[in-house]
Amino acid sequence: MISIRGATTIQHDIEEEILAGTKELLQETIKANKLDIKNITAIFFTCTKDITSAYPAKAARDLGIVNAALMCIQEMHVKNSLMMCIRICIFYNDDQMTENIKHIFLRNAIGLRPDLIN
Repeated sequence: MISIRGATTIQHDIEEEILAGTKELLQETIKANKLDIKNITAIFFTCTKDITSAYPAKAARDLGIVNAALMCIQEMHVKNSLMMCIRICIFYNDDQMTENIKHIFLRNAIGLRPDLIN
């Protein structure tokens, strides 16, 4: 089992933007890592406290990820931290990719973890 991290930001707390941003992040992560969605066992989604209009897990279901456990969690709030941010942690059933994982960070989230970006 491996885990793949990623994050993106949105401009407005509206359902369409939450789902579009999450879909883009998931699609980029799946493409970059050549994932087979049948091997995704779980995805944890976190959102900053200013995102309240939709569950980002709906975007995964819309992409056909229907057999994985999906969990939406509110991100811990830290003063002066990045707002309007959606983060993902994908748990994937594969032990061969550990050195070639591509973590995806989009928009304003690009600076969150420069150490993880390949």
